[in-house]
Amino acid sequence: MQRITITIDDELAAELDAHMSTIGASGRSEAIRDLVRRGLATIPQETEDAGCFGVISCAIDQSVRNLASRVPQSRLDRHDQTVAALSVPIDHSTSVDVTVMRGRVSDVTSFAEALFLERGVMHGTLGLIPVAEDKVTHVHNEGPPHEHTHLKVRSSF
Repeated sequence: MQRITITIDDELAAELDAHMSTIGASGRSEAIRDLVRRGLATIPQETEDAGCFGVISCAIDQSVRNLASRVPQSRLDRHDQTVAALSVPIDHSTSVDVTVMRGRVSDVTSFAEALFLERGVMHGTLGLIPVAEDKVTHVHNEGPPHEHTHLKVRSSF
């Protein structure tokens, strides 16, 4: 681990301390490492073909014409990428929807952006989790060796 010295103004230090207590960090270094990781993970760096999990969340006005059927159908159209979906009713016409998708960054991002452009979709966010596939040959119990694909979460793209 490397030691790095930074200088920040008092106001930013106070915001960092408030963030630190919010996330339960034990010190400024831990909080800064967390913020740097998050920040670096959002910077696109030739990520179009990189593997990822995408967590897509938004509020959906279910009363908008056909939106309540178009959103689930859009997930079914990408059934090979959709891992999970959750819809939580908020009031008589609005739900919070969360979809977890797996695939290439470009595919997950294009799905999310198309969803966010729909009339009646609000507060859309996309969180990308970079992953790499690792193929390993193992033996389970006394059976023959066979290959498995394991996913490994990466710290950045």
